[in-house]
Amino acid sequence: MRLCGVWGPKALDFNLLIMASMLAHAFRNVSTSVSWTAKLNARLLSSVSHTPSQVQSASKKTLAKPGLRNVVLVDGVRIPFLMSGTTYADLMPHDLARAVLQGLLTRTSIPKADVEYIVFGTVIQEVKTSNVAREASLGAGFSDKTPSHTVTMACISSNQAMTTAVGLIASGQCETVIAGGVEFMSDVPIRHSRKMRKILLSLNRAKTIGQTLSLLGKIRPDYFAPELPAVAEFSTSESMGHSADRLAAAFGVSRAEQDEFAIRSHVLAKKAETEKLLKDVIPFKVPGRHTVTKDNGIRPSSVEQMAKLKPAFIKPHGTITAANASFLTDGASAVLIMSEDKALAMGYKPLAYLRDFVYVSQDPKDQLLLGPAYATPKVLEKAGLALEDIDVFEFHEAFAAQILSNMKAMDSDWFAKTYMGRKSRVGVPKMDKFNCWGGSLSLGHPFGATGCRLVTTAAHRLINGGGQYALIAACAAGGQGHGMVVETYPQK
Repeated sequence: MRLCGVWGPKALDFNLLIMASMLAHAFRNVSTSVSWTAKLNARLLSSVSHTPSQVQSASKKTLAKPGLRNVVLVDGVRIPFLMSGTTYADLMPHDLARAVLQGLLTRTSIPKADVEYIVFGTVIQEVKTSNVAREASLGAGFSDKTPSHTVTMACISSNQAMTTAVGLIASGQCETVIAGGVEFMSDVPIRHSRKMRKILLSLNRAKTIGQTLSLLGKIRPDYFAPELPAVAEFSTSESMGHSADRLAAAFGVSRAEQDEFAIRSHVLAKKAETEKLLKDVIPFKVPGRHTVTKDNGIRPSSVEQMAKLKPAFIKPHGTITAANASFLTDGASAVLIMSEDKALAMGYKPLAYLRDFVYVSQDPKDQLLLGPAYATPKVLEKAGLALEDIDVFEFHEAFAAQILSNMKAMDSDWFAKTYMGRKSRVGVPKMDKFNCWGGSLSLGHPFGATGCRLVTTAAHRLINGGGQYALIAACAAGGQGHGMVVETYPQK
């Protein structure tokens, strides 16, 4: 999200200054002889060089609930996530979505006729294919009798697609649903100005040459100025990057800490790619171009190189840069979700159970990116688990500052009592369990597709490491967030 905006002291609401001051003061007061950030940094660096291959979690209780159907993740795929403006640049969103649908069909051999419903998430919609799920499903060869719809919930759009599928299956409406997501930032809609749109629409209704000439005579030079899309909150007119910069200042997250976390993400992603752990990635033959086989945003760097970059949002004193923020990405993902009985009857060995999930919402002005901090304790309590029970954490990395600020919020008694209505802190995930195959900072973040990547990666990491429970969490525009518990399917 490397979109720059305008920033100035007048843009800060007085209440936000108060909150930032309170937070900074609180975190200065709770620091010990060895600071929290220093300990976290040590964990980060340790987890880069000593990522365990086996979690070896002791067997725990299953989260199956009496009277509720078990819903399983059979498999998931994604085409490589690419920086916008690169190899996918001449395609359209439904092309990417169609590719993952066809890839999922190939991977699972599911007969098209057995898929009862398709739901996709997206954020910035192509106006020609507003229901991209329907256009992609038809393009992939599914029957025109297969219902398909599209949902949007900012960065958790495919999370919403998956939980919609879970609801359809758990309620007995369907047995087999494909959920997915797509985002195409290489070609976003750019509109005429509102004044010009009014003129053009009126021209369609003009019945005489005189009426047409009269309308054309009203056009002024400023009417030709286009309306460019912006990754900004409608309610606050503030970009997510500005919010991340303020959040970093409020929680005392330094530029160096953010750069170190971003490097960690890239190093771990490169390691996972080299070791062929990213099993959800499928090749995609781009029409007229070459076959894409891997993500192109994984670029391990050094602290020295990272330090040379200038702030992207709040200049000159901000800490968010192009390298410690997720980049604009093209990509798509899809998962096959079924009732356990149906999956077993068809001979599938599922990857995981999809268990409890929650959605949360906060004030988009001062807590825009804190969704994981709120969703984590809520979904843990719903599932009857403690933080220590979780073997794998997969959190969406919108910004390094966002991840580190959420960590500090989760580790603060003061924040828990003041803002979350809790008696004590949530706690911090162990870093050797956290985003160990990279994250959105390195793999990329197609807004509508990241959720499926999180869930599929979590399932593969559980199997790879012998763990039982994974927790995924993500923030989203509007101050919203999502959390879900994934339980590995018995592998014996």
